[in-house]
Amino acid sequence: MTSEAVPSTDASQATPAPQQASGQDASQGTPDVPLRTDILIVGAGPVGLFAAFEAGVIGLSCHIVDALDRIGGQCTELYPDKPIYDIPAIPSCTARELVERLLEQCRPFDVPIHLGQRVDTVEQRDDGRWTVKTSQGLVFDVAAILLAAGNGAFAPQRLTLDEAVPLEGRHVHYSVPRLADFAGKNVVVAGGGDSALDWALALRSVARKLTLVHRRNGFSAVDSSVEQMRRAVDAGEMTFMVGAVGGLSAPDGKLESLEIRQIGGATQIEADHLVVLYGLVANLGPIADWGLSLHAGRIDVDTSNYESSRPGIFAVGDVANYPNKQKLILSGFHEASLALRKAYTYAYPEQKRVHVHSSYDARLAARVAASTE
Repeated sequence: MTSEAVPSTDASQATPAPQQASGQDASQGTPDVPLRTDILIVGAGPVGLFAAFEAGVIGLSCHIVDALDRIGGQCTELYPDKPIYDIPAIPSCTARELVERLLEQCRPFDVPIHLGQRVDTVEQRDDGRWTVKTSQGLVFDVAAILLAAGNGAFAPQRLTLDEAVPLEGRHVHYSVPRLADFAGKNVVVAGGGDSALDWALALRSVARKLTLVHRRNGFSAVDSSVEQMRRAVDAGEMTFMVGAVGGLSAPDGKLESLEIRQIGGATQIEADHLVVLYGLVANLGPIADWGLSLHAGRIDVDTSNYESSRPGIFAVGDVANYPNKQKLILSGFHEASLALRKAYTYAYPEQKRVHVHSSYDARLAARVAASTE
């Protein structure tokens, strides 16, 4: 459970560990002293980050919460170093770079981001505002809720081995925060999707020995990655084994070897680190119980403002459902922009918002200038 204002990050690494949100003390975010803000954005992926910026532009305060323990959503978790080609005015960037740029864009508004927090319950009060509670006990008082949760709350698919639990974070990993942490080590990557192959190929350059383990000889990764992996195996740069991780040997709490179960029997291989990349399990979680109109696990919205069937709750990005929906990051940016303009009417029902082009917005210009000093 962590909270932070938008941090300064290094694009060469995964998003660093967050700090306590600026201006927040331990008494805030409790039932007695809820965190009061105009908009609560659920999801710290690209669409959620852009929504935070756009909220600031039109004069709305906001907080972001995300069930994951790092910023970036499925971009960071699934394909941090894969190129993206369809962001306007950016011919090419990696998912990691896109998240870094969006964080930089948010910086003028000092948006608090609370990680490791799944939104569990929402309750609309008589005054029209919402009380929102998270899995870790934070409580928010908000005028509207913007769901930018991608395909729902993500969690890595974990090993079903009891002995893996005490080794998590030290020897058993479900992501790769920094390549340097694996330098000179015996590393085993388990999985057969894009993420597993991408990280296996990346880790082979720093590990003393890299072994990829997958339950079959076929992969659910792009052909180019599979071909690159097979060339690396032929060149002796890494090893590939067909099988499944069946056990861990960790005397004194330090991983020494793995049992790989194969058709012909079990094999023991040395390992200092095991990186398990079986994919992410995504579902709406508690959101499915909020009384929203749903279709195939996504939230039905009105495309004039991306509001759900419950006034005051909006859905944008991959989680939103409507005819001819395109699961594109740029579509999510558009959806968030329209949703926030309707959300403004809940935060400030007595005020009429006056549209100002950003080029002529002196307040925005001053904030941007101050954030770069």
